Amino acid sequence: LMYIDKQTYKDMKSKGLKLTSKQIYDINKSSLKDAIIQFGRGCTGEIVSDQGLILTNHHCGYPQIQQHSTVEHDYLSNGFWAYSKEEELPNPGLTAKFLVRMDDVSDEVLKGVTSNMSEKERLDVVRKNSKKIKEAAEKGTHYTAEVATMFNGNQYFLFIYEVFEDVRLVGAPPSSIGKFGSDTDNWMWPRHTGDFSVFRVYADKNGKPAKYSKDNVPLKPRHYLPISLKGVKNNDFVMVMGFPGTTDRFLTSYGVEQAIDVYNPSVVTARTALRNVMSADMAQEPRVRIQYAAKFASLSNYWKFYQGQTKCLKNLDVKGSKKALENRFEQWVAADASRQNEYGNVIKDLSEGYAATNEFDYLRVYTNEAILRGASVFNIARQLKPLEEELLKNGKSEKAKQIAGKLKERFAEVFKDYNIITEEKLFAAGLDVYFRNVPILHQDPDFLANAFRNGYDFQQIASDMYKCSQLVDLESVNKLLDNLDVTQISNDPAYILTNQFINNLNSKMSSVRSYREKLDRANRLFVKGVMEMDSKKHFAPNANLTIRYTYGQVKDYKPMDGVTYNYITTLDGVMAKEDNSSWEFTVPSKLRLLYETKDYGQYAENGTVPVAFISNLDITGGNSGSPTINAKGELVGIAFDGNWEAMSGNIAFNPELQRCISVDIRYVLFIIDKYAGATNLIKEMKIVK
Repeated sequence: LMYIDKQTYKDMKSKGLKLTSKQIYDINKSSLKDAIIQFGRGCTGEIVSDQGLILTNHHCGYPQIQQHSTVEHDYLSNGFWAYSKEEELPNPGLTAKFLVRMDDVSDEVLKGVTSNMSEKERLDVVRKNSKKIKEAAEKGTHYTAEVATMFNGNQYFLFIYEVFEDVRLVGAPPSSIGKFGSDTDNWMWPRHTGDFSVFRVYADKNGKPAKYSKDNVPLKPRHYLPISLKGVKNNDFVMVMGFPGTTDRFLTSYGVEQAIDVYNPSVVTARTALRNVMSADMAQEPRVRIQYAAKFASLSNYWKFYQGQTKCLKNLDVKGSKKALENRFEQWVAADASRQNEYGNVIKDLSEGYAATNEFDYLRVYTNEAILRGASVFNIARQLKPLEEELLKNGKSEKAKQIAGKLKERFAEVFKDYNIITEEKLFAAGLDVYFRNVPILHQDPDFLANAFRNGYDFQQIASDMYKCSQLVDLESVNKLLDNLDVTQISNDPAYILTNQFINNLNSKMSSVRSYREKLDRANRLFVKGVMEMDSKKHFAPNANLTIRYTYGQVKDYKPMDGVTYNYITTLDGVMAKEDNSSWEFTVPSKLRLLYETKDYGQYAENGTVPVAFISNLDITGGNSGSPTINAKGELVGIAFDGNWEAMSGNIAFNPELQRCISVDIRYVLFIIDKYAGATNLIKEMKIVK
């Protein structure tokens, strides 16, 4: 954002932008950036009233909606609406993070770094300098500072944030609207999902961040977004501002090959095994459906993403385009002696580094995806490690008691959404898919011996584990934390098994540490060299959950020969997809009634209600919930997804195919107003007709 004038502003103006650059980003006066928040740890939200009202995606608010849901009050199925501020629900741990300012601190971070350092030595200096910068920036303030790396360690930025800790749930449509189409339509266009939820950020009476208190008041923001009812047309200027999570646009052909052959299919295989367990049990019992709803949704999102990404990487020959860049890079290096000195070994080191580390790809992926992301007992066991270490070192010290107290709080949350029968099945499924897919030579000998003794019957191994481990139910875990007997932790079979998996992974990966360092150095130099080679180009750094903007136009597209997709969908399409025998395409009776009576209020266009639209903006995970803003700085939609034909976009952006899918703000307001009757929320927004 701080380089908007230098890099993109003229082009933005040529495409229709009506704002000044200062109206977008200004550290002294209110600007668009003051209405944008990082919502929680991995989404974006926007402020839409002078009372701190937040709009974000339904799938971003899903964990909080699920946490408040019970069989008696099923907000996932029925929705939730607060018709007064007193009815809004607190969410411990949920934060709203506002950017205050950003600075380029590359010189300070890289002070003392020399070209002959090893990567480890370099990283040590960078970390030490970054810590000093962070501490100096935070000193005497209530702000939070972060130093983030850009361009693979070639540039560093300091971000100053104001973090609010009292964020309350205000409204959410039922999942039949907020997740309409679910996995079937996920990452697809045309789309008909009302993917939004409503929250509010609270502050103390002085407008400063504070933990939840009944005395807190709605935040008076520096800026909030007016909402436009004018809608969008094809080729209209739009932009998105938010906190994109992860891209890897400088990934080399070697990395693309790894993604296609190993990483993506392995993630899909592991998550399929876990999803099958959850899906079957969720279908059997309403309580289990609510308990595992957020976990299942989280698991499923990138389960489908990696299937689509693999297909696109192949279809669009991304490996070939990356190889062409590498060939051009080698020719550029060969043309100059000084370049040969700095970059001469980069491609060779990349090739050798990937060849060495690829040997353990299956072990790395399946340990993380099938084991550590699987049954809750593995997560519980991992978190006990610091307690065991403190008890071994200092006995039942005050620090040990403090660690145990914090673990009790965390584990209470874990066991709230925990069904022991489902967990035992997840445990067995994780072990089974791990055993079948990780090369035997890379598996831990003790794990293999136990599998052999049990005839490779992982259901039986799981049954035995859940009978004898103290880590599989809340009562026994709390008793362990009360007793603080280190032998009970160290000798617990689930704790032992978890450490076998982790220690085995760490041991195998340490054998190629030198190659991993070589890869880090080669990737850093490759990015530096490419930017030097194409010095006239404005490069965007990879996404890393720091605030970014993307701009372009509302655009239809042609996904294949003979097919053109329109830029907008409507409520007519929702009804055309209606299938009340499928939970993915069930339409609430009240929504159908509104459709049949054409009771659309001020939100209609051409006799129906717009639901979603597409634009050629560059978003990724983390941008979920980001505002889609028109040329005047008004909110016209909420970004929530990308399209199937360009799933390789995190690695290679394709402007002809890649589309950002946004829920039309008129559909959001229609649901809030006409469906939910939450006119209290409509009244506090600034609506432009």
